[in-house]
Amino acid sequence: MHALVYSMLVDTLLRGVRVCVPDFCGMKAGDRVLDVCCGTGAQTLVYARMGIFSTGIDLDGRMIEFAEKARTRQHLTCVSFHRASAQHLPFKDQCFDYASISMALHEKESPARDVIISEMQRVTKKEGVLVFVDYRVPFPQNAYFYFARFVESIAGSDHFRHFRDYINQGGLDTLLKKNQLQSQKTGPFMKGLLTIVKTRNV
Repeated sequence: MHALVYSMLVDTLLRGVRVCVPDFCGMKAGDRVLDVCCGTGAQTLVYARMGIFSTGIDLDGRMIEFAEKARTRQHLTCVSFHRASAQHLPFKDQCFDYASISMALHEKESPARDVIISEMQRVTKKEGVLVFVDYRVPFPQNAYFYFARFVESIAGSDHFRHFRDYINQGGLDTLLKKNQLQSQKTGPFMKGLLTIVKTRNV
């Protein structure tokens, strides 16, 4: 999806969720946060506006370019963006207080999801926090569900196949258990369509 279209469609819908994430997870000014698969940088920039030292990575160079322009417009200095793979994070072990990933795991093939979570664990301090925002499974049968399914279906055949696999595999609950992460705090958003999950890195 083109960065501008993504910003107008997805970022607009997720604005309320993105603003809630830092307080929900206990982030504060001066913390170091990595935002994985940052896309247009919307979540990363929310962190930066709170005085959090934030770093966003995404493999799509167009998204990173879009995020950089947004950073410049907002005159933010405590944030940086890098083109990088979520499966090979270019950072040392245990160098972030938090790592977050928002609305991206459902887009990935099943093996990639586990690798991404493992990399997030590696770069986050022991007893640091991992934050996940994604579709809640099972889906609520409401208008939000049908809209989300439509958006996912037009994102491309591979994307939609990965989305359906994520749902069929049980979503975040299954992924976190598989990776030995235990939920500390969860919160539903958008009439139960989405969930935020806060876990402690062990």
